[in-house]
Amino acid sequence: MATGSINVSVENIFPLIKKFLYSDHEIFLRELISNATDATTKLKHLTTIGEAKVEYGNPIIEVKIDKDAKTLTIKDQGIGMTGEEVEKYINQVAFSGAEEFLEKYKDSAKDSGIIGHFGLGFYSAFMVAEKVEILTKSYKDDAKAVRWICDGSPEYTLEDAEKSDRGTEIILHIAEDSTEFLEEFKIRELLTKYNKFNQIPIKFGTKKEQLPLPEGAAEGTKPEEVEIDNIINNPNPAWTIAPSDLTKEDYVKFYHELYPMQFEEPLFHIHLNVDYPFNLTGILFFPKLGNNLNIEKDKIQLYQNQVFVTDEVKGIVPDFLMLLRGVIDSPDIPLNVSRSYLQADGAVKKISSYITKKVADKMVSLINENREDYEKKWNDIKIVIEYGMISEEKFYEKSDKFALYPNVDGKYFLWNELQDKIKANQTDKNGNLVILYATNEHDQHSYIQAAQDKGYEVLLLDSPIVPHLIQKLESSKEKIQFARVDADHINNLIKKDEPIISKLNETEKEALKKSIEEGISDTKFTVQLEDLESTDAPFVITQPEFMRRMKDMQATGGGGMFAMGGFPEMYNLVVNTNSDLAEKILKTENAEDKTAQIKHALDLAKLSQNLLKGKELTDFIQRSYQDLAK
Repeated sequence: MATGSINVSVENIFPLIKKFLYSDHEIFLRELISNATDATTKLKHLTTIGEAKVEYGNPIIEVKIDKDAKTLTIKDQGIGMTGEEVEKYINQVAFSGAEEFLEKYKDSAKDSGIIGHFGLGFYSAFMVAEKVEILTKSYKDDAKAVRWICDGSPEYTLEDAEKSDRGTEIILHIAEDSTEFLEEFKIRELLTKYNKFNQIPIKFGTKKEQLPLPEGAAEGTKPEEVEIDNIINNPNPAWTIAPSDLTKEDYVKFYHELYPMQFEEPLFHIHLNVDYPFNLTGILFFPKLGNNLNIEKDKIQLYQNQVFVTDEVKGIVPDFLMLLRGVIDSPDIPLNVSRSYLQADGAVKKISSYITKKVADKMVSLINENREDYEKKWNDIKIVIEYGMISEEKFYEKSDKFALYPNVDGKYFLWNELQDKIKANQTDKNGNLVILYATNEHDQHSYIQAAQDKGYEVLLLDSPIVPHLIQKLESSKEKIQFARVDADHINNLIKKDEPIISKLNETEKEALKKSIEEGISDTKFTVQLEDLESTDAPFVITQPEFMRRMKDMQATGGGGMFAMGGFPEMYNLVVNTNSDLAEKILKTENAEDKTAQIKHALDLAKLSQNLLKGKELTDFIQRSYQDLAK
């Protein structure tokens, strides 16, 4: 038996490891299983290249709880270690066996699936164990089994031991403050969380399985039950399989495997696979989102060689794709580093750009393959596309090929199609193409109708980030302007050189304006006289495009200099000087009657904008019934 001290520069390294190496103590199981996976994949690689003269077979990793002994054991059938290797890899903290192995076999091991990043992983065992044993036997000929024991101090013992099969057993003697890790449900929870898709099958206990009944079995024969290994993981998840070998059903099945509580099927998927200039595989799913901006549930999961790392993928995945679901697996993403480091890392930036390009290419292919189906799904995916357009320039540059602009009648246009459709009729006197839109076809129905009566197309843009999207389009495309249908009278939204003669002279107009301002006595409204058609509405309430857009942008983040405070309610009251009502107000001499006319007309205009509420609405209804009874 040998004794010695672990080669560390700080004597009390283990308390430091326990406190600072990982923020979450439960991570120890991920680390130990990752090491066991490394050991197994190393053996597979060495047998493949002929360096290990042993039968690889079908190795598994076994996790066992012994409550009586208060131990948790992680056992593999991998490469194992000699006494010298234990000395080297276990007793020299700063030395990662995986990293050295990768360096030695960097060419042949390129695609062997070795994790390699978990060098200090073994020492995470001391976060939950008061004593740790290693029982190991190397695959090498004539290798002797050895047992290493350490109680959490720098002192250890190393002795020969009995072990019939190759591989390593890590035996944790669980500390009193960590007895939760002796509970079956807790270990199953951790295995499911971190190792659900581990490369090597993981056995956790056994389960009973019914054998099929033999042919000709008598009625009422009970099927025989056998006890089999309970393998808790899927070593071959969909993202590790070539897309050509997967069906649509396979992708849907995998989606539900990832998110068992999701009952809806995804709309479509994007299979990621790149090996240069970085390694990355994965599958992203578009769920049904509608106008939902919630990204807290069912997040994208980040794996490293099929080991779960985190579902906090900000900095790796572009912001707009955080609304998607799925898996990204890359050995090139650095672990256990700060978010600021991640954001500055060159490999991470390339990964983010690749994912953005891949999604854009997928959108192009979907709309080209089946436009009708793409249009049906637009309302469920538009929030992702629009968010991408305003946040990722490269994505925006390609968006004209797949971003749709629906009108209120349910017809969909690509940008060039929209331009061609409206340029003849919706170009104003200054040569600007004016794109009319509504955000709610029911609330804004009268304004939509007025626009359509003039032959104008009205888009339905109702997602919460539309104000930001409009701002982006107006700033990047030449001579275009968006205007919501209720931002002004329809004649003012698209100004043409078509003057209309007013029935009133300037003196009459001044008198009319004064009467209306006194009649409404509300500072929210700015009275605006317009010479319109006599058949147009006498009173129309509009909200200035700029103010309303800034207000909408503030609601979803943004709004520039006004973002710190709320926007005042401000409206224009457009009065048609050529209407019969304007003439009637001017001719009415009784002040009370004049005020009543003005207030009633204002209430009707408010009603059309859904602004008549509370007491005002009650009073209006009662007054209307009284008028009917006269």
